[in-house]
Amino acid sequence: MFSWLRKKRTEAVAAAGSGQPQGPVLGAPAADTSWPNAAQWLQRLEWTVLKRLDGQLQGDYRSLFRGSGLVLADLREYQAHDDVRHIDWNVTARMQTPYVREHQEDREIAAWFVVDLSASVAFGSGPISKRQLACSAVTVLSKMLSQHGNRVGLLLFTGQDRAQSVIPARSGRRHLLHIVHQMLQAGQTPVHASDVQTSALGPWLAQAQSVLKRRSAVFVVSDFISPPGWEKSLAQLARRHEVVAVRLRDPLEMAWPDTGMLLVQDAESGEQLLVDGNDAAFRQRFTQQAQDREAALLSSLSQAGVDCLELNTDEAMDQALLRFAQLRKRASQLSTGGRAAPFTSTRPFVAGSAHA
Repeated sequence: MFSWLRKKRTEAVAAAGSGQPQGPVLGAPAADTSWPNAAQWLQRLEWTVLKRLDGQLQGDYRSLFRGSGLVLADLREYQAHDDVRHIDWNVTARMQTPYVREHQEDREIAAWFVVDLSASVAFGSGPISKRQLACSAVTVLSKMLSQHGNRVGLLLFTGQDRAQSVIPARSGRRHLLHIVHQMLQAGQTPVHASDVQTSALGPWLAQAQSVLKRRSAVFVVSDFISPPGWEKSLAQLARRHEVVAVRLRDPLEMAWPDTGMLLVQDAESGEQLLVDGNDAAFRQRFTQQAQDREAALLSSLSQAGVDCLELNTDEAMDQALLRFAQLRKRASQLSTGGRAAPFTSTRPFVAGSAHA
């Protein structure tokens, strides 16, 4: 996936007289050294996002994040979406109909964030990059979970085969600041051309499965621009844990603007390509491929039984979180046979998952 790079070089596309068309040459993205420290980052988000969400998510706790429990609450007939491990075989034998056990859920859960901060996440067409959006999302969600007494952990990946940081799940403000500090430090690390920072979601998800021993809520924060094959690892992770895909998007990844000749560079491989933005046929092919990739991603998430929270660099985060909470609550009501309140959204709703 070719990404725009933020700083323009002063040189022309080619030397004079080479015959190549003149146009801007875009260089590799530089680290944003103006990022605040962890305490400032958290305080800013508390005022800009968390204050807006205060009181608006009350009552959605159980529908958003379900904990596991051992206390039997009820028995009901088996439905297509139920886990076969919850079937009560004694009752099934007596009633001649499959029945499943429902347990009283524990209020306290362990939440883990599998965060992708590889080179492709550094892209941003506006003042906010996907990397900054990822750090903000993890900070906001961690704060929301930890204030209910939940434990929060982090697996941070920056392009290597293994996680750069593995922070065990704990609670408390000091632990939250430690998580934020690790992400900000990774975001400020300069990216050199010789560094290999290829996204590898498959091995990363496999490592997360080996690290997480007990059932947890897992947030996979990534732009999901990765070589194919990660879908199987995600499905295996979702069988044991409650997984939410937090997808990072930028509007320029869906449509190429009419900008003339541009030299673009792949943020991970370093490959460069000169493209003509004035070519309407090229822009149409780019949009079609983006739509096909979008449909394939949503299909993979739906087949894995994973809900998708979409965060865009040009959208307020509190609005995205509220929309996701409404969709997830509605999906929970429908799956249990209840009647959901009517909900109007311009975004598609995937059956069996919440997609916002």
